[in-house]
Parts: sequence; structure tokens; C-alpha cells
Amino acid sequence: MTPAPRIAVGIDVGGTFTDLAALHDDGRVATTKVLSVPHDRAAGVLEALHAGAVPPVEVAYIAHGTTVVTNLLLERRGARVVACATQGFTDLLELRRQERAQLYDLTAHHPAPLVPPERVVPVRERLAPDSVVTPLTPDAIDQAIAAVLAAAPDTVAITLLHAYADARHEQALADALRRAIAARGLSVDVVASHEVFPEIREYERMATTVAEAYARPAVRQYIAALSSRLGAAGYPAPRVMTSAGGTLDADAAGAHAAALALSGPAGGVTGAAAIAQALGITRALTIDIGGTSADVGLIDDGEPLVERGGGVGGVPIALPRVLVEAVAAGGGSLAWLDDGGALRAGPESAGAVPGPAAYGRGGTRATVTDAHVVLGTIASGAWSGGVTIDAARATAAVAALATPLGVAVERAAAAVIATADATMARALRRVSVERGIDPRHLPLIAFGGGGPLHACGLAERLGMRTVIVPPHAGVLSAVGLALAPERRERLTSLMVEADAISDAALAALLAQSAHALAAGATHLTPRWWVRARYVGQGYELDIPVRPGDAVVAVRDRFVARHVERAGFALERPVEFISARTTMSSAPWPVRFARPISTLGAMPGDVDDGRAGDRTVRGEAVVRLPDATLRVAAGWTARTLPLGGWILEADA
Repeated sequence: MTPAPRIAVGIDVGGTFTDLAALHDDGRVATTKVLSVPHDRAAGVLEALHAGAVPPVEVAYIAHGTTVVTNLLLERRGARVVACATQGFTDLLELRRQERAQLYDLTAHHPAPLVPPERVVPVRERLAPDSVVTPLTPDAIDQAIAAVLAAAPDTVAITLLHAYADARHEQALADALRRAIAARGLSVDVVASHEVFPEIREYERMATTVAEAYARPAVRQYIAALSSRLGAAGYPAPRVMTSAGGTLDADAAGAHAAALALSGPAGGVTGAAAIAQALGITRALTIDIGGTSADVGLIDDGEPLVERGGGVGGVPIALPRVLVEAVAAGGGSLAWLDDGGALRAGPESAGAVPGPAAYGRGGTRATVTDAHVVLGTIASGAWSGGVTIDAARATAAVAALATPLGVAVERAAAAVIATADATMARALRRVSVERGIDPRHLPLIAFGGGGPLHACGLAERLGMRTVIVPPHAGVLSAVGLALAPERRERLTSLMVEADAISDAALAALLAQSAHALAAGATHLTPRWWVRARYVGQGYELDIPVRPGDAVVAVRDRFVARHVERAGFALERPVEFISARTTMSSAPWPVRFARPISTLGAMPGDVDDGRAGDRTVRGEAVVRLPDATLRVAAGWTARTLPLGGWILEADA
């Protein structure tokens, strides 16, 4: 008899390593780390499954974080998109918000839009927010269709004026285009803005819709290919992490490409939130330092903070996303001297190939990892992921920097680390201080292969006095992926003052939205948020709404959040812009426990693989199963019952 599926698998494909976490239904966690295969990411996924000895018949699901959309937008390798816009408003992608690319550099330019002006088709129609100004006639539809087909698109993006409030013109044009495309036997997707992002702000709505059309074909191809490779090995098709922290099944993910733009980093913050909840922590900063980048996040009310906005490669994507700010300061970030002789770290990375010089895989330029090897915080010898550290190669690489600087190799190495720390500390301040949050009162949850190495230095720069290094720190993003719930999301435009909507009308709207999402899935639980602002403001805040909430309670909650964020309240009416509904499954059961190291302690190291409570006072290095923890001078580290360590600054 075939055993019931009982393992949830999370696979995080990074620039240097592919990490796997297998969560058994009894709460046990098993992890594996292998080198990524940049030219064939599916091969890295399959290698991780093989190395982790995960039986296909016992897998309940595989959750996957992907950087496909990020790479498409950065490298501009997406589909040929033809866009349709209201006549007179075809230049939205060019005009943007009219802000400069760089405030004090008049020669700097924004990246080119994904659709050039010659492929934006004007549509003779116009809606006002509450009336029809120019009707969309059959003749206007025929003209638009002819122009679209003449441009030979891979996909079509439709963004008509005020479709967030009234989608009838968009729907009519989209239906007619789909019929015309089908009649010609073409395979061309039609993407309408009211289906992707039904919210105010024409530029952001058009840019997000175009990004969806631009990425959708490649995302579908990638997911189909990965599903096929997994299926051939007996595994189920993957669920894919969205930017907002939930997962979609393979088919749904292929139809929501823009929602995957920040898929990769969301898993780490999800895993950190699970650790915070287990420790009873409601608010914390997070730092995930991998081989290529450092990703900074914020946990608020025990969950990853989800906000609207963000973007990749100069393309704004206004969909909800887990707040993650990425900076090029990973372990593989290359150190170099600029034209003025100043030391820099990143943004270029050594990646998995050739990797840091210490890996002995052909890299010769110094990286942050090599600097740690020189200072002894990363020891020579065998490590997880098939890596062997060569101190002599690392020293030679850092020496090439030290010579023109006129300093000792050790001082150059310390300067490389300090430079990377400064970059990451700025990102931590942006995530916290810019949201009215004092980082000095928060713990820092540090993970990824490099997070525990840099945690004390970063905490000191921000005046933070507590650091948490979770169990499975080096692969926590994969743990977060496996824990991430199945989640469906729906946006509904409101555009109404709080005083003009009744309690019953708000409750009915939210219930209707949840019903539309559920589609018979009784295992999903709804949650709601209203996006609100003072009348006349240019930004909004997401306010949670609970079943039975009166409108006045939601309004008062907004005022309190506004005071927290901005420090003041206004004597103005509050208006609701849109509502967001999610339907989520229950998280997979997990029991965090101290992992046992299989590597043993290196000379001068403290081994994390021994049972029992431990206390370590800095300066010290703790060898973790999948990372390294540096306990700085003036800090004391203690083991946690659930595994991992808590570090506290000495009084």
C-alpha cells in the first residue's frame, strides 16, 4: 500500500546554493544544501531532492521560490508585448511620475519601458470615474484589434482609463481580442488591468499589467518544464511562492506572473516569522545574507509585513508583497577599489561559478567570504553544499586588495566586512526608521549562510541589543517556503469615504470577495484588509479588518496606524481605496529542535552539535551545521530550547 504523503518540501534556488528543507508531519525538519546550477535551475532542484533522499511517494507538496520574473525584468528577456491604452493616454509608461532617475544627475535616465511607444495602441474610448465620456464602439474595437494584430504580439496588455472603477470597456475589448486571436489560431494571451490590479493610479496600474504580460509566457514555460522534470522523477508539480508570502499551484502561478516578482526573498521572512512566533516575539527585523545578496525584512504583529509597491529593474509592480529590501552584499560580493581608491563591496558577485577564491573553483578576486576566511571566522576544510575552504587562496585574493591600499591583509579583510556591513545597515534603517520604528527596541533575526557572521556587527551599528540566530539558519528560506500556506488573493476597488459606507455594505463586500476566492475549498480561511487614507493624501495604509468590525472601528484603526507611522493625525475624512482578501490554508506542523552537527568542531571553534544548554562569550566562533556564528566581544550567546541561539549585548 502506498504511504500517505507526509513531507512538505521547500526548495530555495539561490545564486550560489540550492537549499532544501523537508518538514515531516511529525514536526521533524531535515535540510540539504547543494551548489546551484545557474544554466539549469531544475537540475539543482532535482540534485537537492536526491541529496536529501526525499522519497517521491511521501511528498505532500513541493514549494518553490523562483527568481524567473526578477531575472526577466532585470535582463529584459520577456515577451513582445503590445499595449492598449485610452486615446490620449498612450504615453503613461514614458511619462512615469515625472521624477528624475537621480535627483542631482541630469544625465541619468530611467530604464526604457517594457513596451516602446510604437507598440502602444490608442483606443477611442473614455470613461470618467462615474460616467461614459466617449463610448467604446464596435468600430473602435475593430480598429484596435487590427492595430494589435499588425504588431505581431506575444501578449497583449489592456489598460483603459478608470477601469479600476468600471471595467466594461476593458472587458469588451479583451473579449473581442480573445475571439479574434482564437479565430486566427494564434497563441497570444490577453491581460486586462482590472484582472491584474484593479486600483487607482494609472501609471502603476499600466506598468503592473504590462509586467504581467511581459513575464507570463516565460513563467508558464519555466513552471511547465520544472513540473515535467519533477514529474518524470515521481514528484508532484511545484507550488510557487508569491511576493506576498503565500503559494499558488503551478497552473495558477503561470497566470499570475507579476505576483511572483519577489518570490525568492519572501520565504526567508516567512521562516523568520515562524521562529518569532515560537519565541513569542511580535516585532523584529530580519537579515538574510546569502551568496549573492542580503535581504532585509520586518516582522510586525508576528507576521511578515506585507505592503503594496516595490519594483524590479525600474519597473513598478503595485501588487502586495512581503517587505524585503535586497542589497548586493552577500558572501560572494566582490571587493574592489573604485577610481578614487575607495574600497567597495558588490554589486558584482562571484556567484556559484567561479565562486569566492576560497572555494577553489576558479575564482581569484576577493569576496566577503574570502575576508572572513582570512580573519578565521570561516575555517578551512569541508563545509555543507560540497564546498571545501582553502585559506591560502582566500589570503592571496585579499592580498591583491591590501597591496594598493598599503595595509596588512588582515586589515584589508576587516575593511571589506565593514564595507558590506555599512551597506546592510543602511537597508535595515530604511526598513525600520522610515516606517516610524526604532530598531533599538527590536531583536535582529539573522540567517542565511552569512547572517550569523555579520549579526553582531550590524546590531551594534543600529544600537540593537538582541540577536536571534534560528535553527537551520543557513537554509531558513527553504524552511519558510515549506511552511508557507496555500494562498489566494483578490483586490477589489472601493473609492468611498468611510462615512458613506454602512457596516452591512462593508461586511457584504468582504464576504462576497471571500466567497469568490473560496471556490469550494473548505480548508482555506479568509482574512481581510482595507487600504485607507485621509481624503487628499497621496499614499495609503493597509488596515486589517476582522469579521463583524464596524466601519468606525476600521476608521479609528487607520487613524491609530497613521499616528504610529507619521506621528500625527489629521482633521479630515478617511476614505477606503480598495479591499484585499486572502484565503489561506493552515501552516504545516513543524517542531523546531536543536540540529546535530555532522561536521564536528574545527580547531578554535565552539561546536553547536552537542546537546545541552550552552553559553558562549565573545570573541568566539560557533560552527553551526549550515552556517557560522560569530559572537563578538561584548556579546553573550545562549542556546535556545527550540534550537539556534540568542545573543545579547553585555550591559
